[in-house]
Amino acid sequence: MAEKNILAYFKSPQEAERALEQLKSLQIVDSAIDRIDGFPGDGSDRIENPVTGDFPGLGYLTLGGDFSDRNAGILAAASVSASGLSSGGQENRVSGRDILLTVVVQESDYEQALRIVEKAGAMV
Repeated sequence: MAEKNILAYFKSPQEAERALEQLKSLQIVDSAIDRIDGFPGDGSDRIENPVTGDFPGLGYLTLGGDFSDRNAGILAAASVSASGLSSGGQENRVSGRDILLTVVVQESDYEQALRIVEKAGAMV
C-alpha cells in the first residue's frame, strides 16, 4: 500500500499535538513535530559577553544561528530580529506559523488526515 505525507503548519506546539492526537485513529506510518526557523543551528548555549567573548557575529549572539558561511551570518544580522527592535510577538517570538507537523499516512487515510489537520487550524 502506498504512503502519502502531510506538512501542516501551526501557530503553537499544543495545536500540533492536539491534531496529532486526533490522527491516532488513522494508519500513521511516521510523525514529527518541529519548530522551524529561518536560521540554521541552535546557537549559543551559554551567555557571551560581546566585549570580551569570542563569538562569530550578531546573528549567532541574538538569533541563535550557527552559520557555516560568513556571508549568511552577515545577512542574518541585518534582520530586524537580530537588533532586538523587531515588531514580533511576545518575547520577540515568531508570531506566525512556525510549528511543523509532519505526518506520513497510508494513502487510504490521506483525505481524512488532511481534513483533520485543516480543522485543527493548520495551514497545509
